[in-house]
Parts: sequence; structure tokens; C-alpha cells
Amino acid sequence: MHLSNGTLPETTHKKLAGLDHLRALAIILVFLCHYRMFGHPNWINDIGGFGWTGVDLFFVLSGYLIAGQLFNGIRQGKGVSLKEFYLKRFFRILPAYLVVLTLYFSIPAFKEREGLSALWKYLTFTQNFGLDLRQIHAFTHAWSLCIEEQFYLFFPLIILFFTRLKQPKWGFYLVLALILGGLAIRTYSWFHFVAPMQGQDGVGQLWFKWVYYPTYGRLDGLLTGIIIAGIFQFRPVVKERMTRHGNAVLLAGLALITVCYFMCNGNMISIETSIIGFPLLSIAYGVMVVAAVSPSCILYKINARVTGVIATLSYPIYLSHKAVVNLTQQWVAQWGMDIAPDGVVMFVICMITVVLAGAVLHWIVEKPFLRWRDKVLKRKVVPVAAEVSVGDNKIAV
Repeated sequence: MHLSNGTLPETTHKKLAGLDHLRALAIILVFLCHYRMFGHPNWINDIGGFGWTGVDLFFVLSGYLIAGQLFNGIRQGKGVSLKEFYLKRFFRILPAYLVVLTLYFSIPAFKEREGLSALWKYLTFTQNFGLDLRQIHAFTHAWSLCIEEQFYLFFPLIILFFTRLKQPKWGFYLVLALILGGLAIRTYSWFHFVAPMQGQDGVGQLWFKWVYYPTYGRLDGLLTGIIIAGIFQFRPVVKERMTRHGNAVLLAGLALITVCYFMCNGNMISIETSIIGFPLLSIAYGVMVVAAVSPSCILYKINARVTGVIATLSYPIYLSHKAVVNLTQQWVAQWGMDIAPDGVVMFVICMITVVLAGAVLHWIVEKPFLRWRDKVLKRKVVPVAAEVSVGDNKIAV
């Protein structure tokens, strides 16, 4: 039996409902963060100022789901099929991305701001390196998709390498080295590029360029997800202990996120955020992921259609939301509608148009290519269902 319509079986969907809630939370945070670029109510600043952390949640989700998929194949003795993995990623990511990229480069009015990176950087997913906000102002949120694509390219190769060496412990040492290496690089970047410019114009752009955007400084979330997936696949006893009290784990995650809020909100460009905030956020959202997949947790038990729909549309919304908000506010002004650009009514209208644009992109582009993918791979129910859930995590700030 095949999932021709891309839906999930009820039992599988219930198991993933908790992750859908987190995906919905992440895209809402991202939307609120970016909405501050346009006319917006003052209260958006209080929540949107912390909305950039939504990308950290998506990194944790991607690390957990992708690593879990690959580790499960190894645990079952099936190994890693690079051809199958890369075909899945190709059909899931590129069609919608290339459509939106074409709109950005072919229709000037589509851009939310002037200034795009070179086309080759978008096509090679290297835009996040050297991204200077003093010159580039449009489609900058593709930076985290670049990190995700780099992760998809290299992670299966690394897994295959360690599998053939039959040295799984080396993988653990590599993860530890990457965590410590990222911490060291961010520390160096802060003191070498950012700290000398404190109090001067352009310090924020330097922080984004050297600390926030580069892959080597933003692996905390992906590595956290990989660690959780490794424990769940290869240490079932530890997994059982971690998921036994899901609501308590959820409260612990919320407490950690609260600490991160007071540490980072309003103080994003700081040494605390650069060195401590990134890993602490990843741990906090990692704890939330553990809670979301715990059968005893309220997130696991509640199967809300609203968050399921938002999770399904999260990728097309991510790709298009800045441009759609900009166009919406322009059209409302041109039509002579007496709606304040910084009011709640405009905010609601923009939310509706963003969701509608995401739905159009999903139905016209994503679903046909997902059906084509299923035919190419001739997948059965469970693998396809897992892939549908895995593929909705391409979000960026």
C-alpha cells in the first residue's frame, strides 16, 4: 500500500503529533521575528525579539529526524543508501526552493528588500558564508537552508565512513570535537571581529557575518538532534528513562527556554549569546523534542489539526513569507484601504496571505514532486510516512 496523497497513517501521525507542535512553534517564531522588518504592532517586538531561536529548534528537529532515519537503517542491518537518501532530499527540497528563487531573480517587485546574493551562492547553498547584511537585504533567510543542505550532503557520508570502519566511538568523538570546535570558533570570531567594533556602526552586521551565519559556528542544534537520535536508536534503556516522565521533561525544557529568553532576548549580539546562548538553546529545544516524542507527554497525546497544517506548510511558508508580507502591505496601501501598516488588522491579513501562499506552493509544487518521488523510489507505507514528516523541517531565520 502506498501513500499516494502524502498523508500519514493514524498511528504514525499520532506518534509525530508532538513534533508537529514544535514545528508549528518554530515557524511562528520565525514569522514573528521577520515581521519586525515591516510595519508591525509594538507587542511583536517582545516576542519577535526571541523569534530568531525558531531556527535553532528546526536545526534540532532536522538533526534528530535525519539522524534517526539513518541510524535506524544501520540498527536494522540495512546500512545507508546514499542514492535513496539524496533522491529524497532532492525531491523534497529543490522544487519549491527553485520556484521561489526564480521569483526573486525574475520579478523585482517580489523582493522584500533590494540586494540579493550572487545566484551561484544560492544554487550551491553557500550563501551563508560571507553574508554581509550591509549589502545583501533580500532572501537572506536562505542561510539556514544552506546549513541544512550541507548537513544532508556530508552527514550520510560520515555515517557511511564510520560504519565501514566499524568504529562507532569515533563518531562520538567527532560530535564532541565539532561542539568544542564551534565554541572555539565563535569565541575567536567574537573577540577578533566583533568586540573591537563594539559601539560602532555596523557591529551587528559583523556579528551576523562572522558568528551567526557560518556553518562552523551553528552546528549546536543539529548535533543535539543527532545525539538524541543516537541515544534513542542504540540505547533503548536510556531512551525509556528519558521518556518515562514526559510532562516533567517538558517543564524542564520550558524552564531552560525561559533562562535563554532572559539571557538572549534584547541582548542577541553579545558574548553571552555567542558563546553560551547557542548551545544552551539547542539543549533546551533538544529537551523539548524528547518531551514531544514521550508517550506520557501532553504534546504527544494532543493531535491538533491546526498545528499539523502549519507544520505541513512550514517549508513553503519559510521560503516565501518575507516577500508575501511585503507584497501584502504594498497592495493594501495601493488599494486605498484604511488599514494602519503597524496595526493588528494588517498583521492578521499578512498571516492569512502568508498561509495561503504557502498552501499554493505546497499544492502546486511540493505535492506533485512528492508523488513523483514516491513513484521513482517505489516506497512502501512506513518509509514514505517517515519521510513526509522528516521533510518539513527546512526553516530558516
